[in-house]
Amino acid sequence: MNGIGMNGNGRKNGKLKRILLAEDEEFTIDVLLDIFEAFFDHSEVCVARDGHEAVNLAFEFKPDVILMDLGLPKLDGWKATRSIKSHKDFFNIPVLAITAYAMVGDRERAMEAGCDDYFAKPIEVDKFIRFMRPYLNSGG
Repeated sequence: MNGIGMNGNGRKNGKLKRILLAEDEEFTIDVLLDIFEAFFDHSEVCVARDGHEAVNLAFEFKPDVILMDLGLPKLDGWKATRSIKSHKDFFNIPVLAITAYAMVGDRERAMEAGCDDYFAKPIEVDKFIRFMRPYLNSGG
């Protein structure tokens, strides 16, 4: 398990928000970790680089929110989301698709797999911050 733990200066109710980032592209991982460090200092991020690791880390890390790339190796993000959301402990945990799949029908397909929201890559910092605020309850 790797990722970043923030200093907690922006903690709400003294609790870090735990984010599972399921992403296989190093550049995107670096960009997202930088965003969380700079704008969401009350977060702790754990990174999974394939779908199997995402499913396993979901149970180990017990995240408050999951960011799921749909094009993951070994087990794609659609199947990983279905697997995670099929467990009762994850019914109310938001799974957010963060994906380059941005063709007609891809958003609907992500929702059918169990994703709660959808963000199309490439990551634009301002849009991503606005997208994440409701899930992290951050004043940013």
